Amino acid sequence: MRIAIGADHAGFQLKDSLKKLLEEMGVAYEDFGASSAQSVDYPDFAKAVAQGVAAGTFDRGILVCGTGVGMAIAANKVPGIRSAAIVDTDTARLSREHNDLNVLTLGARVLPESRAREIVKAFLQTPFEGGRHASRVAKIHDIEGA
Repeated sequence: MRIAIGADHAGFQLKDSLKKLLEEMGVAYEDFGASSAQSVDYPDFAKAVAQGVAAGTFDRGILVCGTGVGMAIAANKVPGIRSAAIVDTDTARLSREHNDLNVLTLGARVLPESRAREIVKAFLQTPFEGGRHASRVAKIHDIEGA
């Protein structure tokens, strides 16, 4: 599995912690930035990560901003991306099983680091169930006009 990871200035510290988690799990990743608390525009990072996932260069993406909401909105503008701001492991697991979530977004200002790490584990370790859910995901794809 190969992961694209990115964050804005609000999320760069949590992103760095999550990179350590990925290393512990033996998961390859590419960091798209940011690398400091200097103010940057989150849509730039969301676009880069989402495009990498949509192109198939990466299997999944992880984005971090203050709440996770802005990153999810921006990432979802890229055709083929199914992104959501996730705040608990149950939703992370269900979003993978039922929705084939391919870009996870997290809020550094609203989640403790320990919970964010558990959410990432659930996101990465849970497969898509397919079956009855596959036709629903296909309908999402159809909405995009692809």
